[in-house]
Order: sequence, then structure tokens, then C-alpha cells
Amino acid sequence: MNFDLSDEQQMIVDSVAKFVANDSPIERFRKLRETDRGWDTDMWERMGEYGWLGVAFSEEQGGFGGRFVDMALILEQLGRGLVPEPYIPSVVLAGGLISRFGSEEQVDRILAPMIEGRESLSLAYAEKQSRYNLHDCLTSASKSGNTFTLQGEKVWVLNGHAADHIVVAARTSGEQLDAEGITLFIVDAKASGLNRIAVRSMDGQRAAALHFDGVEVGAEQVLGEEGRGLEPLEWAIDRGAAAACAEGQGEIQELFERTNTYLKERKQFGVPIGSFQALQHRAAEMFIETELCRSTMILAAIQVDSADPEERKAEVSAAKLQLNRGGWFVQENAIQLLGGIGITDEQDEGLFFKRLRVLNGLFGDADYHVDRFQRLPRFDA
Repeated sequence: MNFDLSDEQQMIVDSVAKFVANDSPIERFRKLRETDRGWDTDMWERMGEYGWLGVAFSEEQGGFGGRFVDMALILEQLGRGLVPEPYIPSVVLAGGLISRFGSEEQVDRILAPMIEGRESLSLAYAEKQSRYNLHDCLTSASKSGNTFTLQGEKVWVLNGHAADHIVVAARTSGEQLDAEGITLFIVDAKASGLNRIAVRSMDGQRAAALHFDGVEVGAEQVLGEEGRGLEPLEWAIDRGAAAACAEGQGEIQELFERTNTYLKERKQFGVPIGSFQALQHRAAEMFIETELCRSTMILAAIQVDSADPEERKAEVSAAKLQLNRGGWFVQENAIQLLGGIGITDEQDEGLFFKRLRVLNGLFGDADYHVDRFQRLPRFDA
């Protein structure tokens, strides 16, 4: 795919790349993963000052009127440095939902501080039994007058341990697997009855398990229409999947380039091992898979906000599958060509490997997206 950046997009890429190289090298991530929060609030505020947190929000909402593609370009560069600040959960997921479905008051009170980098957000939707089924929801929200009371548990909540506000999917009507009856709420992280348990993931970043024990929220905290939260949630998760592909592309590109450099520098029998034809072929195949990942990622980023849900799902699933399969090919060959040492924690390549394994499972793994792609009406025989 021939994808030429505009002058503005190239400026964004160059500025983020410079930031990663100078201010957020891999060593910064190594230090932050040992902290309770896992990311730096000062750095998050700097990202807000640079405009990166508001690039795809409208000017009326305090953003810069860009598109999802602009966020994808930022995420690609952040991925190359394993920047741990919560861009996907805060900007793409919760921020996107509030921007599109929130009231003017919710945008001013919740979204604006996030765009400025003063606060961060999260989206709580997954449960122990739900896996990737978004309408499998046991968390309940019983209504009394203008107040809802939340009961239940959410797992694997990205940035759930540190967010200032959390968008929560809860059932206001219907049974566990019903598509109707799911409502989205904006919950203050300091709300009485909310217990947050930080969880360390295999890539060194943080998530959380959330327990709601009689958390009360008012009607003004409902995001969108009561009982009609499934479609907005599906839209948000597809955007999350496209964002994961964008970040993953940066990590795949970094792995490929590091491996290619190693092949040119490592010598055996007095010559660079990159001169061996078998390894040249392997590097060429890694390059092909890297470019395929980038092409499908860009197409997904372009189509993720399409008015046609079928088109959105098709391109997002294709990109996620390529990240899983093509990205894995690049990962495993990078580790093998580095002599196996790349899997160790002491080597930066091992950190990229672990992060990519997490991204592959987020928002649907390969099996889920193959099944969803096949079930789209255009392929339904």
C-alpha cells in the first residue's frame, strides 16, 4: 500500500520519534515498571502539552480535529520506545467514547482534563467469564429514582489502577447474554464502594481488577443511551484493536531493524552472518511480514471510524490477524537470529517480545478475529 504522509502528519511522526529517542528510551520503561503506577504523570502532562492526547478530537472539544490515522502514527512511534503512558485506554477507548457519545457537560468535565494531560481515563468491560463476548455481562446497575447502584467485578482493566474516571459497562436490564440492556457509566475512581486491585501483566505494564460493591452513580453519569451501550462498546473495542495494531507495528519495525543491524555486525568465520544466503532469505521474509502488518494497520486505521460497521469489522479483524501471525513470525525469527538471548529480560528485544504477546491477545486474538471475519454478512453463504 502506498501511503504518503501529509506535511502535518510527517511533523507529528518526527516529533514523537524525537521524543522517544531523547526522552523515553527503553531504560525509562525498565525503571517505571518497578513503580506502583507504571507510568509518569509528568510525562503524561507533557504529552498533553504537545497536543498528542487531543490530536483526533474536534476543536470544539479542545482537540485538533485530526483523524484516527493521526493517533495511529503517534502510537506507532510510542511503540518503538515501549512508552508506558496509557494512550490506548485513556485516549482511544474511554476518551473516544466520551467524545462521541458524551454530553456537553461530560466532555467539559471529563474529556478536557484528559486532553490536557491532567487526568487519565479507563474502560472497564471484560469479566472473568466473558472473554471477548462484549454482551456477556454480569455486572449489574439497579435503578432507584435517578440513582444507579453498581454491583459486580471487572477484570483486565487497562489503566484501571490509576485512572481518574472509569467508563464501566453494566447491565441495567435483561439476562447475562442479552445484547440489549447494557449501559455505560462514567464512574469516579474515588467513588465509595469501588475497590481497585493493581495487576502486573507479563509485559511489565499495569492493569487492574475492579470490584463494585454498591457504587452509586447518578443519571448524569450515564454515557449515551440507557440500555443501548453495546454498539458504542463494540465501536470502542474495534478502535482499541486498531490502536493495538498501530503500537504493535512500531514494535515489529523496531525488532526487524535491530535484527537487521545485528546480522550486519555479528561475525562468524570472519564475515558478517548477514552475508549468509539462508539468513538473507529469513530477513527478507521478516521484511515482507513487517510491511504487511503496516499495510493492514493503516487500512484498519482509515476504516475504523467508517459509517459501515461491516467494513470496520472486516479491516480491523484482518489487521489484528496479521499482527498475530505476521508479527509472531517477525518476533520468533528475531529471537532465533539473535541466538536465543533476545528472549531474556536483560535484552530489549525480550521486552518487545512480551509486549507484542499482550497486544496479540487484547481486543480479540487470532481465533476470535478469524471467526468474526467469516461471520460477516458478505461471507455468509
